Amino acid sequence: MNLFRIGTFRKAGIITLIIIAFTAGLVSFNEDRDFKLVKNLDIYYSLFRELNVFYVDDINPEKLIEKSINEMLQSLDPYTIYIPESDIEDFNFATTGKYGGIGSLIRKSGDFAIISEIYKDFPADLAGLKAGDIIREIDGRSIEGLALSKVSDLLKGLPDTEVRVTIKRYGFDELFTITFIRKKIHITGVPYYGMLDENIGYIRLSNFTQDCSKDVKNALTDLKKTYSPESLILDLRGNPGGLLIEAVNVSNLFVEKGQEIVSTKGKVKQFDETYRAKNLPVDTKIPIVVLVNRGSASASEIVAGTLQDIDRAVIIGTRTFGKGLVQTTRPLSYNSRLKVTTAKYYIPSGRCIQALDYSNRNEDGSVGYIPDSLISEYKTKNGRSVYDGGGISPDIEILKPDLSQLTIELFTGFMFFDFSTRYYLSHDSILPPGDFKLTDSIYRDFIAFVKDQNFIYETKTDQALLTLKETAKKEKYYQFAESEYTALSKKLSRDLEQDMNAFSKEIKILLEESIVDRYYYRSGMIRSSLPYDEQIDKAREILKDKNRYTNILNPS
Repeated sequence: MNLFRIGTFRKAGIITLIIIAFTAGLVSFNEDRDFKLVKNLDIYYSLFRELNVFYVDDINPEKLIEKSINEMLQSLDPYTIYIPESDIEDFNFATTGKYGGIGSLIRKSGDFAIISEIYKDFPADLAGLKAGDIIREIDGRSIEGLALSKVSDLLKGLPDTEVRVTIKRYGFDELFTITFIRKKIHITGVPYYGMLDENIGYIRLSNFTQDCSKDVKNALTDLKKTYSPESLILDLRGNPGGLLIEAVNVSNLFVEKGQEIVSTKGKVKQFDETYRAKNLPVDTKIPIVVLVNRGSASASEIVAGTLQDIDRAVIIGTRTFGKGLVQTTRPLSYNSRLKVTTAKYYIPSGRCIQALDYSNRNEDGSVGYIPDSLISEYKTKNGRSVYDGGGISPDIEILKPDLSQLTIELFTGFMFFDFSTRYYLSHDSILPPGDFKLTDSIYRDFIAFVKDQNFIYETKTDQALLTLKETAKKEKYYQFAESEYTALSKKLSRDLEQDMNAFSKEIKILLEESIVDRYYYRSGMIRSSLPYDEQIDKAREILKDKNRYTNILNPS
């Protein structure tokens, strides 16, 4: 048997790297570490052999081993994961944004799956499939009770192959079947771009999948050619990141060729690298605001942090997630893979913005944030103070107001979704995004719909009041304050219609977006949301005040 495998890598010449792999034996340079590794692997093998032979019931070796692998990796960090062959297609979609299928998203609905979103101009859309359609059969097979992942697997397949889907649509008694020809589905990284007014351009980047930088470049080029914007908003809110090289390429669009963007440092020298802008930029002068929030992570933080460090953009929103770790995918046997954390990344000021310290866990195994005492100050190109150890702090913080519990439960209970399904099937068209406005009449219909669904919700106030009552009874104090408790409970009791009117402003915004989404897809939904966005308003305010914009980036 081979005791090790040699891989060749090109970096300033040919570097030969010996990767140590355990099969029947092990080659290493540290005898004590070798002994401990061999010893424990031998214990593991013998333990599993005994389980397999003597355990009272039959065991599933594959599931047991996979669980042990996953538990082991969880002790490191949440980004180092084992990818079995069965999950490779989903992994590839997450990194490339491409797969073979019909072009829709699904979610569970009772015992069946329901179409939750349609991608424009792909087979599902062209064949007339609608959000809200319930999938009953695939290729003549009932999917009742089938796990959502299995339903997804049945819908996916090689491009140019057929799949027959039987549908139950709201308002129709009969089922109907559509035969689709699967196509290669590519989800663009830029679901929407446009002009907010005659001077300010806007680009939403939703992920850093393969070639998303080309999507941004095309959007930016089109805006410049068609509208000649004087400034730009790059929206990275809710963008979880993705490929590091795409973060480099997106940053490259706005910085001079040769500018350092990010560097990586790992235990193995192979993963030490400095990434610079290799291409000619599209625009190095246009004023930029980058929008970020807690959901902006990884590659999003590289772009936002780099443009902040070199004073190329003003960052607005809330602190980002704080993921400063880099993963590399390594091949394993039987077509499986290991995605393993191999390095930390550092943006131009020299800071790493990793927030959680996985290398120093607490005694109970939990992970803590890097303490303030270990957070260091760095300087931007113009001498502004920035800090490591906890994401990218915006230059201007704008907190989004919390939604009411009622609004959250209307959303998670799919009340917006279900009402929009019914509205879409009874209205042929609506005005374009930005022009369509939710009327009082539509909102009254929504209230009536929610009431008809026997919608029940519980607030945190309800939960706290119930806990207080139970605690008071347990400690025998309730009898002394029963009348006060009853009065308070009555005062805080909810009336659904009254609450829906009290929180109508935020509910109407989400309902309007949901309805627009049915007619104009995700791009329309984003366009519909912009007039109500306080962080967008602040970005526009800053970009229109050239002196303030300049003073933020160069306070001296």
